[in-house]
Amino acid sequence: MPAPNTPASNVIPRPQILTAKALAAVERFSHIEAVSGIVLVLAAIAALLWANSPASLSYEAFWHTRVVLSFGSFRIGESLHFLVNDGLMTIFFLVVGMEIRQEIQDGALSDAKMAILPLGAALGGVLVPAGIYLVYNFGADSVHGWAVPTATDIAFAVGVLALLGKSIPGNLRVFLLALAIIDDIAAILIIALFYTTSLDFVGLGIAVGGLALVLAMQRMGIGSAWLYVFPGAIMWSGLHKLGVHPTLAGVVLGLITPVRSAPSSERPLEIMTYAFRDLTHRVHEGQKKVSAPLKKIRFAEREVLPPVQRVQERLHPWVAFVIMPLFALANAGVSFGGAHFGDAATASVVYGVVTALVFGKPIGIVLATFVLVRTGLCRLPEQLDWAGVMLVGLLAGIGFTMSIFIAGLAFDEEQLLAAAKLSVLGASTVSAVVGLLWGVVHFRRRPMTSE
Repeated sequence: MPAPNTPASNVIPRPQILTAKALAAVERFSHIEAVSGIVLVLAAIAALLWANSPASLSYEAFWHTRVVLSFGSFRIGESLHFLVNDGLMTIFFLVVGMEIRQEIQDGALSDAKMAILPLGAALGGVLVPAGIYLVYNFGADSVHGWAVPTATDIAFAVGVLALLGKSIPGNLRVFLLALAIIDDIAAILIIALFYTTSLDFVGLGIAVGGLALVLAMQRMGIGSAWLYVFPGAIMWSGLHKLGVHPTLAGVVLGLITPVRSAPSSERPLEIMTYAFRDLTHRVHEGQKKVSAPLKKIRFAEREVLPPVQRVQERLHPWVAFVIMPLFALANAGVSFGGAHFGDAATASVVYGVVTALVFGKPIGIVLATFVLVRTGLCRLPEQLDWAGVMLVGLLAGIGFTMSIFIAGLAFDEEQLLAAAKLSVLGASTVSAVVGLLWGVVHFRRRPMTSE
């Protein structure tokens, strides 16, 4: 092993150069928002093809395979489907919670006046689709799925918007993000209030205990995210026992993630500067004990970004390219022959979901925005016109991940669940295509204004 003060080499092996370039390209590629949407769509298509292929029986068999952990007489096991929907999706909701927390702190939701417009638009985008679904399904067993078309898939919607390029005004993207985040808050509240089974209040005590442990650790200044996995798991198990969907533990953890770095007598950049000088001095003096300044540098590097941003950035690639595609692969595999579209109850679900997402979302958002602006309560941000509001409404009809997630909670009957999932996939595809076409017509052809 070369010494720390070994001079830089002028000859770097070509494989090393190529590897570095490839890794840099992958890093840049992974941060393109449209890419995660494409991966999500490919996973959904793969699931549909698998579930409708000659090997369709293996699809259900695979996702219902039980994973068992045993230690002596203690055994615990769940299906792969449960581990994805109730386990990995907790991390997805953790990132959602942190996005909400960050927006409330210093984003589009930090100012009450700024938040009124996306809040009202999101409310319209929830109430109108829910009302349309209820019209089709009122009095039937399928009425329980009223919340399926109320959700918006943030990643997918923003990914589609990114395909339109730099012709899209920045305020339009901010408006879509704020609306989608409020939409997610509404979906979280709906899941907690309307899709909860009978309550076991022993679980509430366990969840509160896990939450108290998290808050105590934050108060103690513990900054390593990995150390919060244990109390987070306690919260998750408590909510699961309580009867509330356990993924909400991720939301709670995200909402209480600190937006400021831990208090310190010195700023992280100052610590890093002094530690780097110390490290340089020790290396030049030929000292081998360099672990102390390196430890300080690692600490300062961690504390430069607040936890809510640091953890979110580290988890984002995993959520975008692993967890959400796995969720799509595990849930989008619906047999076309299993929905029985000729059945009256199934047809009501299909009409309700498709009409609500494709038409109800844009109507509700545009109408609510028009009322708020017309009454003088709000005004459209600069660079955002009514064509932009319509584009946001169309893209909000992309329910995908969240809508499929709610469908899984709303329907126990396989036939209705299959119909709801296929309807969400179809309606989300239509909304994405129509939104893209609308954006191309109204934004791509506009002349660029000189700055």
